[in-house]
Amino acid sequence: MIYYEKDGIRIRDLRESDAQIITDEEIAQGWHQSVEKYLMRLQHQAEGRCTSFVAEYNGCVAGYVNVYPYSIAGPFVDCGYPEIVDLGVLEKYRNHGIGNVLLDVAEEFASRTSDTVQLNVGLHSGYGNAQRIYVKRGYLPDGSGAWYRKAVCEPYSPCCNDDDLVLYLSKKLR
Repeated sequence: MIYYEKDGIRIRDLRESDAQIITDEEIAQGWHQSVEKYLMRLQHQAEGRCTSFVAEYNGCVAGYVNVYPYSIAGPFVDCGYPEIVDLGVLEKYRNHGIGNVLLDVAEEFASRTSDTVQLNVGLHSGYGNAQRIYVKRGYLPDGSGAWYRKAVCEPYSPCCNDDDLVLYLSKKLR
């Protein structure tokens, strides 16, 4: 299904052939990635557990995002808010508005079932672009502070500044 198409950007459902393309491109960028992550998203999509969107830019796979109907961890677990998971735009396609279009589509999709959407973002510098786009789009921290490995990171407790150190954010959609 096509969700958006304008100015060289097309947003559509994730396909099996996208998994290896995205993996190879992310590895080429120096990211630690495996195809299993995208195959898992495809399985979740087939089971109705999420909707996975892919962005194409001028016909090339350029980014992705997933929307789950509710959170399975974090401060919003019992709120029933949809969760945006794993927004990514390949580096060579950044600065063309692709991340914003992916979020527009994800937020519109989430708004069908809730007036609020939530997500989490990593705290290390690799997530800097994501942190900025979320703030610019009106996402606010929930106030529980940093989370590490799916639990609140208590003040002065040890943690590692890896992909498991995150901040939870939400946005009112309507």
